[in-house]
Amino acid sequence: METIEEVQSKTVEPPSDRGVRIQPGSYLLELSLDWIVLRSSENIHHLLRESHVTLIDEPLGRFVHSQALHDLRNLFSKLSGTTGIGRAYAVRLTDDHDLVDIAFQLSEGRVLLEAVPSTGCFGECFGSVGGLVAGMANSRGQALLDGGARRMRALTGYDRVTLTIGDRTAESSRGAFAVPADPADLPSIIADTQAQGIALFPRDWDETSADAALMRAPDDEDRRKLEQQGIRAMLRIPFLADGTNCEFCCESRSPREANFELHAAAELFAQLFAMRLEIDQLKNR
Repeated sequence: METIEEVQSKTVEPPSDRGVRIQPGSYLLELSLDWIVLRSSENIHHLLRESHVTLIDEPLGRFVHSQALHDLRNLFSKLSGTTGIGRAYAVRLTDDHDLVDIAFQLSEGRVLLEAVPSTGCFGECFGSVGGLVAGMANSRGQALLDGGARRMRALTGYDRVTLTIGDRTAESSRGAFAVPADPADLPSIIADTQAQGIALFPRDWDETSADAALMRAPDDEDRRKLEQQGIRAMLRIPFLADGTNCEFCCESRSPREANFELHAAAELFAQLFAMRLEIDQLKNR
């Protein structure tokens, strides 16, 4: 029987810097709506003990526990037809004892399934969101924006949070920082700007939705720009408030472990904060 290394050596496509990559320490599977594997990150053997070459055009159920697949598909069925992100925590996909946290979304008719090592802290992040939002009940105008940035920093623990609402901004920072980064087109989660991305297979980029992945790796130019600004990790939380595009951009001077629960809690905070903004705008009309 061939080893994983022998199967991988048959890959005829040469290494390339083109196309979407995934950040190390995370895994990505691009699936059809029938959960057939269409594309895989080339480090997937660390998670499923199967080569990325072997997985292509095969049903995911061949490689993961039936109960795990059943639970994930049930969660996904509740997500279908929306633009949201589903998450599952502390999942055991194979016989390995290691647990993973999973995020999945529907993108351009395909299922993007991402996995990172489980943080084992399910519920801790969500538990603080309600109190943080309640603390802004009496804030108005710029004070509301400043409070939002400050509380997002308290929730995430990042060194700086910049809140942008149209042409208005607010910032909460721990110590001196370089000018804020331009988060446009950057991934939602960057764990370490010094880490090289992992390629996806097959390397045919005519049809892929992997650029929507939470853990998509930033390209080399973006990584260099962020490093020059002293940024090693980033968390982006875009949201809408009264039809206006808004965003919390969280930046860290040190690497940060990818945490899907923290990202989900930050999204929840942003959604509740958007409601506070709309109430404030109604009172000022």
